[in-house]
Amino acid sequence: MKISIPKNWIEAFKKNNLDTNLDLPIKNISKELEDNKKIAPNINNIFRAFELCEYESTKVVIFGQDPYFQSGYANGLAFSVNEHIPTPASLKNIYSEIKNDIGILHNSIGCLEGWAKDGVLLLNSSLTVEISKPGSHSKIGWHKFITNVVKLLSNKKNIVFILWGNHAQSFKHLINQNENLVLCSSHPSPLSAHRGFFGNKHFSKCNQYLADKKIQPIKW
Repeated sequence: MKISIPKNWIEAFKKNNLDTNLDLPIKNISKELEDNKKIAPNINNIFRAFELCEYESTKVVIFGQDPYFQSGYANGLAFSVNEHIPTPASLKNIYSEIKNDIGILHNSIGCLEGWAKDGVLLLNSSLTVEISKPGSHSKIGWHKFITNVVKLLSNKKNIVFILWGNHAQSFKHLINQNENLVLCSSHPSPLSAHRGFFGNKHFSKCNQYLADKKIQPIKW
């Protein structure tokens, strides 16, 4: 497969002496496709988050875990779904918190491409998953790459890292918290949203931090 992250990200990795570490996951995905396994998202969208949110434009990182494992849902952006797909429960809770926090919602559909283009890297810790098998690609080689993405953006400085749930927060130790803002709470999933996600005010806190740094806030 001739797929890779965009050139602007590759150059940033090199300047920071970080490796992209993509050979292993791509090799494993290629093997699964040869075995006629179905992968989400479509291979052309695996690095969609990086294509829509260039390195220099990145202001915020929001962590997901797996891409949606249901056929036709995942589009390469964490928490986002393809157009005409019903808005997932976690994203509904995210929208609810935005309304309660800042009083206005610029995006109300399930597709979050607008956020990505506005500087939000919607990053899953595994960029692929086998259809109908959640967590199936958690050990195929994505971890080293994602770890270096976090290190890269931490070095960039003045990034807002939004970490919802224990899995996302496992990357917290990689972030220079003196040079970036880290916001943590429970996950927006219906199972945990009432344990600290609702009322976390992450969206206003994020935009206030960006404004204080003379950086254009996000249109949530």
